Amino acid sequence: MSISETRALTDEQLHEELAKSYQDMMNLRFRAATNQLPNTNLPRLLRRSIARLKTVMRERQLVEG
Repeated sequence: MSISETRALTDEQLHEELAKSYQDMMNLRFRAATNQLPNTNLPRLLRRSIARLKTVMRERQLVEG
């Protein structure tokens, strides 16, 4: 998800997406530990996606006051 797509989400959607991303990260960790991860770049991409979500959430907090 790009930053422009992330900024288009509502606050509730951001929280849902963040929770889903954390769950996906946990699943990727288990798959990596059992050598069932076909693309080893997925955890890195997911971490960056989580960072984007958190950045947008923080930007909105700062704008609110």
